[in-house]
Amino acid sequence: MNTNHVSELVINPEFLAPPELWMAVEKLLPPWPPKPQGGRPPMPDQKAFNAMFYILRTGIQWKALPRTLGASSTVHARFQKWERRGVFLKLWRAGLLKYDETKGIDWEWQSIDGAMTKAPLGRENTGPNPTDRAKKGTKRHLLTEGHGMPISLVVTGANRVDFKETKNVLDNIVVDRPKPTKKKKQNFCGDKGYDFPEVHELVTEYGYTDHIKSRGEENSAKAKIPGYRARRWVVERTHSWMNRFRRILIRWEKKTANYEAFLHLTCAFITFRAAGVFG
Repeated sequence: MNTNHVSELVINPEFLAPPELWMAVEKLLPPWPPKPQGGRPPMPDQKAFNAMFYILRTGIQWKALPRTLGASSTVHARFQKWERRGVFLKLWRAGLLKYDETKGIDWEWQSIDGAMTKAPLGRENTGPNPTDRAKKGTKRHLLTEGHGMPISLVVTGANRVDFKETKNVLDNIVVDRPKPTKKKKQNFCGDKGYDFPEVHELVTEYGYTDHIKSRGEENSAKAKIPGYRARRWVVERTHSWMNRFRRILIRWEKKTANYEAFLHLTCAFITFRAAGVFG
């Protein structure tokens, strides 16, 4: 019986990073310092990145990583090193800038919403999930532009009320937000979870036109007003896109920074794909 079956697994290429995404990552990495005394060469960065992306797509644990993709301890160490250098956040920002170059970021309509996930091992930024019998959970607060591209993301405990993180989300938009004008207004869309005086005051202070409505109000307006378009659904669709990356469906990372790194990599993939960099 072959006990090395894990190392001989055939890797589905759909779970590996597109070459174009790796090329964007490569630009963000410093070169390896020379080793004049020789020694064992480090794992190639591209191989390490493919292994990280495979974990993100499949949701497997680090220790279950097929040996054909590299030693899990080496890949995990490289992942944390890149996280500390902000590589994944920079990659997301690069994806947004590429999207703005090819399609154009739609600043006119911005939508915010939160999504909760389980966090059985989470320590930082976790809390009792009110929708899951108070089990430990985490929440991602997401802001998207008009076409659903993620432009800001904040992670908190599952028990954190959405509207309390509005300012934090608006302060962490990863690219420069243009200043709204009378001709180029920026609209802020949220559900009833954001219908609080402090949120209305905040979005006005930040130069937004306030559009906080429940789903029922949007449906009613759609039925009564010809040509009316609900705007908030794009952020819900983006949460759905993100959930296709199985590693973030359940938060296994104890450190918030590591979980955020996977989220940033997910956002980077979404933005580069939407920019037409790869299929």
